[in-house]
Amino acid sequence: MLQFRKSDIFKRSRAWLDLFARSEEGSLLPMVAGSVLMLTGAAGLTVDGARAFYVKDVLQKSLDSAGLAAGHAMDVDTMEADAAEFFAANIAGTGATANSTDMTITISDDNELITLTASATVDTTFMSLFGFGEITVSASTEITRETRGMELVLVMDNTGSMRSSDKMETMQEAATDLIEVVYGDEETNTNLWVGVVPYITQVNVGNAHYNWLSDAGKDRVDNDYTGTAWKGCLEARAGGFDLTDTPPTVAPFEPYYWEDTDPFEATVWKWSRWSGWYEDTDTVDEDNNWYDDDTATTNINEENNRSSALGPNKGCGPQVTPLVAEKTTVLDAIDEMAPWSFGGTAGNYGLVWGWRVLSPQWRGLWNGSPADLPLDHDEPFMDKVIVMLTDGKNEFIDNDYAELGYSDYTSFGRLDDLGHDNKYDGRDDMDDRFDEICTNIKSDDIIIYTITFGSTPDEDTQDAYSACATNPSFYFHAPTAASLTEAFETIGRQLSNLRLSK
Repeated sequence: MLQFRKSDIFKRSRAWLDLFARSEEGSLLPMVAGSVLMLTGAAGLTVDGARAFYVKDVLQKSLDSAGLAAGHAMDVDTMEADAAEFFAANIAGTGATANSTDMTITISDDNELITLTASATVDTTFMSLFGFGEITVSASTEITRETRGMELVLVMDNTGSMRSSDKMETMQEAATDLIEVVYGDEETNTNLWVGVVPYITQVNVGNAHYNWLSDAGKDRVDNDYTGTAWKGCLEARAGGFDLTDTPPTVAPFEPYYWEDTDPFEATVWKWSRWSGWYEDTDTVDEDNNWYDDDTATTNINEENNRSSALGPNKGCGPQVTPLVAEKTTVLDAIDEMAPWSFGGTAGNYGLVWGWRVLSPQWRGLWNGSPADLPLDHDEPFMDKVIVMLTDGKNEFIDNDYAELGYSDYTSFGRLDDLGHDNKYDGRDDMDDRFDEICTNIKSDDIIIYTITFGSTPDEDTQDAYSACATNPSFYFHAPTAASLTEAFETIGRQLSNLRLSK
C-alpha cells in the first residue's frame, strides 16, 4: 500500500491558500497562486504516485518469485536463504529506485504455508513541496505448498559389465543419494512409493508370483526332478505382449529356465556357455547339467557373477521390489543389486517391467506392495516416474553354433528363436522394441528419465535413450563416476521439486 492520504495534500494546500488570502485580500494574485498550487499538487500526486505504484508492483513480483523459490526448498533454512536471494535479485534486476527494502518470511510449523511481506520507501519530487519527502509502499504474498504424490521406479542395469571400473558400486551410491533427496529424513512420506527393477536380459519378479504362470509353466516349475526351486525370472511373452502392460490375468507367462544339457535325455536340449567356450553337442555331457534323474549327476552352482554358474536359474538376477513406502526397503533393494553374467543386455525388457510396476492394470498383483497400488493414471496430484540406467547397448552374448541357438539363453530365448543368426540383427530387434515401449509408456503420461553410463553406450544408444526421455533435459549421459553422481543428484532435486506445487 501507499502510506499517504489525498486529504493530507488538500489540507496543506488549503493552508497555503489561506496564507495568500490574508496577505493579498481582494487581489487576483491569491487566485492565481492557488490555482498553480493545486495544479502542482495534482501533477505531483500523479508523477510521484506512478513511481510509487511501479515500485510496489516490482515489490509484489519479487515477493512472488521469492515465495515460489522458498516453496520448492526442502527445509526451513534453505527456504529462507532462497527467498532472500530471489527477492534481492529480482529487485536489483528491475532498476526500480527505492531508499530501502525489507523482506520478512514466516513459515508455518508444518512448512506448508509460507507468508512473505516486504516494504520500501520511495523519494518524492513534487510532493516534497507539500512536506512529503518519501512514500512507503508494501506488499505481501502467501504460498501454500501442496505436496504431490509420486510413484517412482528405478530401472537399473545389473548386467555383467557393471562389474568393471566399480560401476555397480557407483550406481548404487548415486541411486542411494537420489532416494535420500526424495525422502529427506523421513522413513515414509505422504503419497510417496518407490520400486526397483534390476534387469539383465531377464527380470526376476520373485517366485511368490507363481500364479502369473500358465498351466504348462506351473507344471515345469512343479517338477520334482529339477533339484532346485524356480527363482522367479520369466520369459518374454509372444504375440506383442512383451511391448505392453497387459496383466498376467489376460496373458500369463512362461518361467525362465536355462535348459538342462544332459545328453542322455530323450530330447537333447540346447547347450549353454561353460568356462567361456563352447563344445559340440556330441562331446559334452555336463555343460549346464542340472536335471536330477538317473542318467546324470546334478551339477548346480548358481553364482551370479562368473561363467561357472550352472543350473536352471542361471542368469536370473536380483528380484524386483514393487512399489513400497518405506525408504529402508528401497535402500536395501539398491544395496542387494549385483552384476549378473550371461545373456547380454535387454533394456527394453527392463523398461517394460518398470512400466508394469507403475501400471494400474497390475493393481493388487504385486506381492509385497499395498493392494491399492499402483494408482490410476489420472489420480489427482500424482505423478508416475521411471528413472532408467544402462551402461551398454542392447545385445546378445552370441556364438557361432547353430545347435546352440547362436547365443546365450535369455528371456526372449536364443537368437534363433527370434529368427536371427547374428547379434547385430538381434540388437536391431531389441532396439525397435525399446523405442516402441518408450512411446507406449509416455502415452500413459508417465515421466521418463534416462541415463547412459560409461564409455560403452554408443551414439545410437545415446540417441535412443535421449529420445525415450520425456524431454531432452531428462536424458543424462554420464561417462564418469562423478558425472553419474551429478546426474542422480539433479534428478533427485527435480523429483523433489515435482512433488511441490504452488
